[in-house]
Amino acid sequence: MIHALQTLSLLVFPLLILIAAFRDATSYTIPNWISLALVAIFPLAALALGLPLAAVGIQLGLGVAALAAAMAMFALGWIGGGDAKLFAAAVLWLGWPAILTFLAVTGVAGGALAVGLLALRAPALRRHLATGPAWVVRLAEPGENVPYGVAIAVGALAAFPGCGLLARL
Repeated sequence: MIHALQTLSLLVFPLLILIAAFRDATSYTIPNWISLALVAIFPLAALALGLPLAAVGIQLGLGVAALAAAMAMFALGWIGGGDAKLFAAAVLWLGWPAILTFLAVTGVAGGALAVGLLALRAPALRRHLATGPAWVVRLAEPGENVPYGVAIAVGALAAFPGCGLLARL
């Protein structure tokens, strides 16, 4: 029973991260409930997995620092508000040193996403997408934002195997 609870608590993170990426790609929004659920479930997962209190404190501190940095990026117009909250919630779950992988992969994925969207928004490709789903047409619209939650999800999923919580299983 305990092992099932531990496994279930760890499945929540990738599931919610994937939902956030899908929602951001299709609607340019990441619902608040996703980040709130990640923050609310983290202490339960940490308890179920026996994460030491000191490690929980470090991860909370990293999450708060990530939220401050992400709020600054939001204030500068670099990312959206949902992206900022998802970024901080992911850092909370990943902890040290997995956030190094998270930051590196998120940055590379964000750059690749931006280049891919630039190509998608080229007139030669865009005209072929005009009859596609509305969310694809919107992604191909010149001047539209970048759904950075997708890059955050790629970074989070790449870093997840190295997180302290997973190591406790």
